[in-house]
Amino acid sequence: MKIKFWGARGSIPVSGKNYIKYGGSTTCVEVRSKKDDLVIVDAGSGIRLLGKELLKRSHFNFNMLFTHSHWDHVLGFPFFAPIYNNKTHIKIMGCSFSSDSVREIIAKTMQPPGFPVKFEEISARFEFASLCTVGCDIGGIQVLPIELSHPNNGLGYKFTEAGKTFTFLTDNELDFVHPGGKEFGDYAAFSRGSDLLVHDADYTPEEYIRRKTWGHSTWEQALDLALKSEVRALGLFHHNQDRCDPELDRILAECARRIRKAGSRLKCFAVREGQEVKL
Repeated sequence: MKIKFWGARGSIPVSGKNYIKYGGSTTCVEVRSKKDDLVIVDAGSGIRLLGKELLKRSHFNFNMLFTHSHWDHVLGFPFFAPIYNNKTHIKIMGCSFSSDSVREIIAKTMQPPGFPVKFEEISARFEFASLCTVGCDIGGIQVLPIELSHPNNGLGYKFTEAGKTFTFLTDNELDFVHPGGKEFGDYAAFSRGSDLLVHDADYTPEEYIRRKTWGHSTWEQALDLALKSEVRALGLFHHNQDRCDPELDRILAECARRIRKAGSRLKCFAVREGQEVKL
């Protein structure tokens, strides 16, 4: 399984010299199986460059999942070049996080007057399917969802192929249970033993005091989850829009210190835009 992160920023895309190392695009993750089956998770602004890469490879058939419908996770959809090609076929899995169907969620990103081209006018062929609570298989990858603790709900995912597991829990508040969400212990059980856990780490502990119930975790809480669920690697994700590169470097240094103190062999990194991980 290959994972590539096309965007790791939270809330709004950012640019400038303070964001060069970790990038400024919002959430989009590529998960590719050994057989080249492709799953795209979320359509934040990072999906724009992914779309260009797919057209370059002449890859026209793929699957899409969404964690939730907040705008930083869907705003890139109208700029995803493959949707304007009539060779493209996209299977999108329905989700339980919204009263709207997944079709309505993406169609709204192209609704006038916000965008000049309507969803009904694009060339790609779409197939919409349900994603049940027990998950599904996409090619050689088993996909299992879990409800996130986030305002307006959401879904996290666990991807398993050939004994390797990638767990993706963005926009998940570990210290507060939103309606429909789970307890800390449930996320620990879901993540247990993962080869890679990527988790929301938007806030510092100091910031969280003022922003509790906003739907995000601190890097401290994400690290605690990783240690207690005994994962092999932790990727800090959904970087705050104001978190510059040197600040993330300092957070990583503190994580490394705490991991050593705990006597753990956990590997911890902050996800970089464009970063690839192979499991």
